[in-house]
Amino acid sequence: MRATIDTLSGSLLPRIAGALAAVSLVAGCMVGPNYERPTAPTSPAFKESDGWKRAEPRDEAPRGEWWVAFGDTDLDALVQQVDVSNQTVQAAEAQVRFARAAVQAARAGLFPTVNGNFAATRSSRSSGGGSSSGNTAAPSGTGGGPLNSYNAALDATWEIDLWGKVRRGVESAEASAQSSSADLAGARLSVQATLAQTYLLLRVEDAQVQLLEDTVAAYAKALTLTTNQYNAGVVARGDVAQAEAQLKSTQAQVYDAKVTRGQLEHAIAVLIGKPPAELTIPPRSVVARFPAIPPMLPSELLERRPDIASAERRVASANAQIGVAEAAYFPSLSLSATGGVQSSAIGNLISLPARYWALGASVAQTIFDAGLRDAQKAEAVATFDQTVANYRSTVLNGFQEVEDNLIALALLEQEALVQDDAVKASRESAAIALNQYKAGTANYLAVIVLQAAELNNERTALGILGRRLTSSVGLIKALGGGWSAASLAEASASN
Repeated sequence: MRATIDTLSGSLLPRIAGALAAVSLVAGCMVGPNYERPTAPTSPAFKESDGWKRAEPRDEAPRGEWWVAFGDTDLDALVQQVDVSNQTVQAAEAQVRFARAAVQAARAGLFPTVNGNFAATRSSRSSGGGSSSGNTAAPSGTGGGPLNSYNAALDATWEIDLWGKVRRGVESAEASAQSSSADLAGARLSVQATLAQTYLLLRVEDAQVQLLEDTVAAYAKALTLTTNQYNAGVVARGDVAQAEAQLKSTQAQVYDAKVTRGQLEHAIAVLIGKPPAELTIPPRSVVARFPAIPPMLPSELLERRPDIASAERRVASANAQIGVAEAAYFPSLSLSATGGVQSSAIGNLISLPARYWALGASVAQTIFDAGLRDAQKAEAVATFDQTVANYRSTVLNGFQEVEDNLIALALLEQEALVQDDAVKASRESAAIALNQYKAGTANYLAVIVLQAAELNNERTALGILGRRLTSSVGLIKALGGGWSAASLAEASASN
């Protein structure tokens, strides 16, 4: 037995090693185009950045928990629940795990497949006697009697990646996994931003409800005053009716504002993965804080926005699939090896005569496929072109989102200043008209008109505040929040 092994080592094994070395040299070839990041439309600066109130270039760029910049502890507590409970984020996280498993599956094609098997059979064959009474079983191992057979073997097969088909597949799977990681970051950022905007609007609605309730109290006093003057014969019944109509109309607006407030609260509950019945957010005043954002170049969006990074990674994945399609034009080489033991008695399986082995190689080449490979390559190229177009479209949409929020913040700030002046003026005019009415020098219709204008201006001011807060969140989201494309490399290294 030792001599047999030495003979095998001295003659066959060096040949196998030499063949594998030659194969490995050939396998260094990969067909298909190497990936180059596609160009994207950009500009040296943002169009609407001139009116943007920027922060100084310090460490104030939103990073990580960007929502803390709004200075609201209730908001902080809510956003922290997004990763744990939000179903959109959970679905994206599951997709990341799926993509990483796909990478592992693709890498498995680089290695041989080894199967083990054990079989035991018992069979019989005719003795050729032709007796009418039937055959009589003979002892095991004799002619015409039952035969036992035991076989234990290991089979190995390996398709050599001569043209890089498997390696291109791994390249495509890795890029897809990175795209899924960016999609997860994008889903998380989107939900966080939606939650922050919804919460801030809820606080603005709290202010609307408080304003309306305060106004209802003031109108109730005005109705009492008008009723007393009517009872004293100072004013007509029409003044009382106008005061009552004004009060009831404003009370109706309170209910309408509370409906909006309740729906915003329900939306927040769903965003953190809870039934609306399980979440109650007590009313309180809004914190009007606007985070300062440092200046940024448009080109930085390519690294800071997860949706752009995801689109770019999909381009890389599609590019690798072209190589997979091209590899189908070339022959495939497969190596196989079998070794095992076989005997009619299980006790003899470990003996030298029971052993056997076989080595083989096969080359296969498709001769005719009715244009299948051409079609598959055309599909891969078309998919690549589509992903490039989608990538550039995503970049343009990213620029638009930034520009939209820049101009909104710049102009809404100016609008808020003008509206504050309008609120002050309307309050003064309403107060003057009410005093004139009390003195009997003005009719009640003038008071009602000016009070309605005051309420409308105050509600408009709160609406502008809500738009400014949501635009602040929108700008942070448009700039990528605290995300960076460098995290994709870290995610890839962890696979």
